[in-house]
Amino acid sequence: MPTEVAADTISGLDALELAPNRDKGALGKRIWSGAWPKLLAVAIVITIWQIVVLSEWKPEYVLPGPRTVFADLGDLITTEDFWSGVWLTLTRAFTGFLLAVAIGTVIGAAVSRFAPLRAAIGSLITGLQTMPSIMWFPLAILLFQISESAIMFVVIIGAAPSVANGLISGIDYVPRTWLRVGQVLGMRGLAKYRHLILPASLPSFISGLKQGWAFSWRSLMAGELLVIVPGALSVGVRMQQARDLHEASLVICYIIVVLIIGILIDLLFNAADNALRKRWGLTGN
Repeated sequence: MPTEVAADTISGLDALELAPNRDKGALGKRIWSGAWPKLLAVAIVITIWQIVVLSEWKPEYVLPGPRTVFADLGDLITTEDFWSGVWLTLTRAFTGFLLAVAIGTVIGAAVSRFAPLRAAIGSLITGLQTMPSIMWFPLAILLFQISESAIMFVVIIGAAPSVANGLISGIDYVPRTWLRVGQVLGMRGLAKYRHLILPASLPSFISGLKQGWAFSWRSLMAGELLVIVPGALSVGVRMQQARDLHEASLVICYIIVVLIIGILIDLLFNAADNALRKRWGLTGN
């Protein structure tokens, strides 16, 4: 009899460790609950857009309606030139962002580690973060002429301060008790950062990465409109060409493309953030 009770107790404890079973209906409801606000927002924007067009506030060749724009967008995404432009823009974006992450992480770790360095450049990093990226383009063109390097320079200098500040903030808020435990366990130098400080600062670091991506994406779009590299037909260049040819519908198409790319990247950051919070037990799931 005691054996059966013990077995029942163990099986009950095991059941507590298991995630509750969720049927497909519940999964479908969660997906719909997350999707319908976005779909509603899109519907509201399109409705307002159509109302403005019908009011004839601007001629249709200046402000075309949703039907015209979405028809042109459907034709646009079937062309090889469009996807080559998107690929070039994404390559620039991820290259610049990854370089900014590497530079910002090193700077953030160094500033948080050495107090004199923080006193020297801590406020400078914040100042660089708040500076509009377009202010850097005249200097970038003087330094690198009309080239890919000029665009990369602005993308990196626009994103790296946000990454550094995110890491600095995360390290500042690591509980002191955790640091003392690390010392008791013999963590020193790089091992201390790798196994304790960096994992503990991940929430703020991810927020810094997300903000850094936003800065790098905006900087890149400004760069592609201002620094037109010969032979590099990116999204920004094609949008500028459409503007020069007074093709308003194509201009709006490229605006929608840039918006969609930004939303998709934001979803990736949100997924990483949700996974981290779930691992730390900060969600109700």
